[in-house]
Amino acid sequence: MPRTLGLIGSGMIGSSVARLAIAAGLEVVLSNSRGPETLAELVAELGEGARAATPAEAARAADLVVAAIPLNAYGRLPAEALAGKTVLDTANYYPERDGHLAELDAGELTSSALIQRHLADSQVVKVFNTITPHQLFSLARPTGAPDRSALPIAGDDAAAKAETIRLLDVLGYDGVDIGPLADSWRSEPNTPVYIHPYLGETPAMNVEAFLRWTLQTPGVAVPAAQVGKLVEIAVRQPAGAARLPSDD
Repeated sequence: MPRTLGLIGSGMIGSSVARLAIAAGLEVVLSNSRGPETLAELVAELGEGARAATPAEAARAADLVVAAIPLNAYGRLPAEALAGKTVLDTANYYPERDGHLAELDAGELTSSALIQRHLADSQVVKVFNTITPHQLFSLARPTGAPDRSALPIAGDDAAAKAETIRLLDVLGYDGVDIGPLADSWRSEPNTPVYIHPYLGETPAMNVEAFLRWTLQTPGVAVPAAQVGKLVEIAVRQPAGAARLPSDD
């Protein structure tokens, strides 16, 4: 198991992963695009075991790295510092936010395969992209708990995927291997496993209201068998049609 988890991007998903990691006894190195000094409040909240650094420093210090950034920022991931590392990609492609990317719109690549191409000397695993930040934290359960949820993962390297599943177990989740990065579309926006199963019935609302609403609901447990079924029935949709989850 990793002793140190690096976070590149410390927004809502990154912060939830960091909280779970600290609770599990891991060391956490946080970073973002604005500089370590902007993370002082989060580091203080997390307490002993957490520190802030630059993205390159976080990458070099970590046994495992979580890239919790918008897809349109993938080019800023420090490829040299991440060489040889397993990188957990949480990004989803939303053209309204990221701008249209022709290879993704045409289905020639998945978003994680695009990141893997940028990080040619790393092992990219897609994970944490199907669940909202509050539910990621609130649905975590110990190994063997009857209401334990699972998260889908995808990657091209078997050892990196096994490492990711071990991390998920420590953080409070089962992992369901859905195949290589070429199949990671099965957990992308507009698929059955994406967000809604972990929330239950979701009212229609705008982005801000949706985020506020997710903070008020504990979420719904989604076990590994259900994740497997949802992934299996997925039908590939045009990636360029993806919309932010509040409008789904």
